[in-house]
Order: sequence, then structure tokens, then C-alpha cells
Amino acid sequence: MILAAGLGTRLKPWTDHHPKALAVVNGKPLLQRNIEYLQRFGISEVIVNVHHFAEQIRDAIEINNSWGSVITLSDETDTVLETGGGLHKAAWYFDKGDFVLMNSDVLTDMDLRKMIDSHLEHEALATLAVSNRNTSRYFLFDEDNSLCGWKNVLSGQEKRTRTVAKDHQMAFSGIHVINPAIFPLVTMQGKFSMVDLYLALSKTHNITGFDFGDATFIDVGKPESLVKAEQLFK
Repeated sequence: MILAAGLGTRLKPWTDHHPKALAVVNGKPLLQRNIEYLQRFGISEVIVNVHHFAEQIRDAIEINNSWGSVITLSDETDTVLETGGGLHKAAWYFDKGDFVLMNSDVLTDMDLRKMIDSHLEHEALATLAVSNRNTSRYFLFDEDNSLCGWKNVLSGQEKRTRTVAKDHQMAFSGIHVINPAIFPLVTMQGKFSMVDLYLALSKTHNITGFDFGDATFIDVGKPESLVKAEQLFK
């Protein structure tokens, strides 16, 4: 699933008239680049949630014949549901085992197959792509690389879900591999974040981190990051 419903306020003025998923990097919209990224790992069936300028995404998919994949839309035109609510609304789609969830505004050359293999090896409920980069908010993991908390280093806010002997912080990169067993465990309704869901579930379930090391990654959330993305992704 590709999350493309957000308002993209950081990417103004583009998002005053377009959805962020159609922001262009070297002639290709972000959505196309991520569809093609998933194709490289054998994933060609994708559901995309839409809200902000939903008709533009619908038209782009139709005009480009889904860029060679089979794309289903999850319509959030009435109310944007955030990451967790958006996934929960689309739960009906996931009947073929573990699946990938990713933000539309991230670009990477990370080896997704290695992440999927790690997820299956550890029998995790969910695996999160993380790296040791600078950001303001971090997930906290124990020595077994299982999620145990979250913190904002700017505000000092911290949430710990388990007491552990030692933890380390890693930056989340907006890519998940998830077991559909997560859906019966969801008690939140309407609009909610995957971060809040993971923190709640990490008290009793294995949410692991996958460190993708020095693979190229960029969050294309701001106009200046579009310029940088064009240098990294041709």
C-alpha cells in the first residue's frame, strides 16, 4: 500500500494545486517512482489511498495504465484518516499474507527483499525501515531490535512501552512490512497514526527495526528536498 492521501503542507506551493504524490522528480512523479520501486521486488498489486486532489491521482493512474501494475484506490475524499486509519480502512484488501506499506513521499534504493526476509525470519508483527540519521523524532529499540518506545529530542517528550536494560534510537523512514494479523489487534477507530498503533502493540508484540544502513533515502517533503532528490534519483 502506498499512502498518498496527505495534504502535503510542507510541500507548498505545489500542494496548493496538486497532491504531493504527483510531485515530479526528473520527469517522473513520486507515485510512479514508488510503483516502479515495488515492481523491482516483484510487487505489482498496490492499493493507494487518496484524499487531497484525489481526482488528479486517479487520472494519472488511468492515463498511464497504472505504470504496468494493478492499482486499487482507497477513497478517503470525505475524511483523511492519517496513516493508521488509512491502512485500517483498506484492511479488506490484504488477504494474501504479509505486505509492504510505504509513504508516497519517500524515495530509496534500499534492498526491500532483504527487509522482507528479515521480517519473515524474525516472525515480526511489523518491521520498520530505520537508519542512524539525524531527525527530531526517533523510535527506541531494545538490544534485540524490538520496539520499546519513542522520543522527540526537541521537545523532550518520551513514550516508553516496556522497561528494558538498554535501548538505542533509530530514525524511521516510512516503509513497513506488516503481517495481516495486525488487523484484529487494532482497537483505534477513525483517524489515527501508525506510530501510536505500533507503540500500543509493542507492549505485547514484536515490532522490529530493519537498519538499511547506507542505502540512499530521502523524504521528499519540502521544496528543497525535491532539488536534492533530482540529484540522487535520475
